[in-house]
Amino acid sequence: MDELIKRAARDLLNSNYAIALTGAGVSTESGIPDFRGPKGIWTLDPEAEKRAYQTYYKFLANPKEYWEERLTTPSPLGDLAKAKPNAAHYALAELEKIEIIKCVITQNIDNLHQKAGSRKVIEYHGNAFKLRCLNCGSRFDSSEFDLHRLKVERKLPPHCPICGSALKSDVVHFHEPIPADVLRRSLEEASKCDLMLVCGTSAVVYPFAELPRIARERLVKKEGKWQPVTVIEVNIEPTPLTQEGITDYFIQAKAVEVLPKIVEEIRKMRSAN
Repeated sequence: MDELIKRAARDLLNSNYAIALTGAGVSTESGIPDFRGPKGIWTLDPEAEKRAYQTYYKFLANPKEYWEERLTTPSPLGDLAKAKPNAAHYALAELEKIEIIKCVITQNIDNLHQKAGSRKVIEYHGNAFKLRCLNCGSRFDSSEFDLHRLKVERKLPPHCPICGSALKSDVVHFHEPIPADVLRRSLEEASKCDLMLVCGTSAVVYPFAELPRIARERLVKKEGKWQPVTVIEVNIEPTPLTQEGITDYFIQAKAVEVLPKIVEEIRKMRSAN
C-alpha cells in the first residue's frame, strides 16, 4: 500500500487539474454511518431504504406532512450538528490549500468538508443544514427559519422568501432530480480534470457514479502523450469502478488512513525538489 500512496502523491503533484469525489466512507470516522456498507443503515434495515424512496413524492403531495415527519423522526445519521471533521476531511482541505485539489464533489450532506476548510465544494446530494426552493432554486440556511415554532403554530411548510413556494430540505431524495446548477458544475469539473481522486463511495448511486466514467472517457496530454484521465480509488472494498477498470489503481484502506499519508508524501516530494 505504501507504494500506491507514493504513486498517488506523485500523480497528484504532476496533475494540472485534480479533483476529488467523496462518499459516505469519508465521514464514517466522524461517527456518521454509511448506507450501503457491511453495517450500513440500509444494509441492516432494507425497509428503511424502501421508505426513503417515498420521501420526495411525499413532499410533492403534502409538504406539511413531509416537514412534520422530518421534525419528529430522528435522523438515521444522528445529530450531524455535533459531527466533527476527521483526518480525511482535513487532508483534502490541505490539498486544496496547496493548490493541488481544485474541487471536491461530495455525496455527503454533513457539511464536514467546509468545516475542515475546503472552500470549493459541490454538494451533489445537497446539504442537511440548508433548505431549497424547487420553484426558483434558491437556497437558505435552515437557521433562518424557526421550523419547530412553525410546527407548533401549524404554519408548516416553510415558504421561500423570494417566490413564496414551499421549501424542502436541500437534501436530494431518491427520484428527485439533481439540482440543475449542481449537475452543471459537476459535469464541468469532471470534463476538465486530468486526475480524479475517488474516496469512500460505493459508486452505485447514479448519476453521481457516472462522473468517474465521464472523466475516464477523456484523453489528456501527459508527458507528450495523449492518455486517459487518471482515476485513483481509495476505499475499504472494491466497487464497480474497480471491477470495470475505470480506476487506474485501487488503494484498499480507509480514506482517513490514506489521505493524510498522501499529503505527507507530497510534502516530502516538494521539499526534496
